[in-house]
Amino acid sequence: MSEKKPERREFLFTASYAVGAVGVGAVVWPLVDQMNPDASVKALASTEVDVSSVQPGKTITVLWRGKPVFIKRRTPEEVAEARAVKMEDLKDPQKDEDRAKDPEWLVMLGVCTHLGCVPLNDKGDYNGWFCPCHGSHYDISGRIRKGPAPTNMEVPKYEFVNSNTIKIG
Repeated sequence: MSEKKPERREFLFTASYAVGAVGVGAVVWPLVDQMNPDASVKALASTEVDVSSVQPGKTITVLWRGKPVFIKRRTPEEVAEARAVKMEDLKDPQKDEDRAKDPEWLVMLGVCTHLGCVPLNDKGDYNGWFCPCHGSHYDISGRIRKGPAPTNMEVPKYEFVNSNTIKIG
């Protein structure tokens, strides 16, 4: 048997397909790459907050991804009050220990889970937060206790960088 010699036509087809694939890749890559978030969005992905000046019992509000985040430094009495709540008394049962990585610090989105309003600090029937728009009451752990809100205020991903800095996001 004789070996089949590649014909010029086969070589031209293969070369054309290879050049076409590279050309399609060169056109498609910028279209796919432009869908990635820009630097300003990536910068908002996380924020570090210095909490060294926050006194026990006080709350600060910071912005993260355009939303308010409440950071409360709780007193031992407030921690005890949050932990003493019976799970059957809660609309959305969550233990305080599951919401606060360090019992002294509570970090949560400052957004009412009913319609997205911003609740008032140190107000309401449970010494936590109160949303005056529709009457939702949250306790010292940010858990819904009374009113139309269906769930507790959300706890974002956060970590302690050191004893004075919390990284949110």
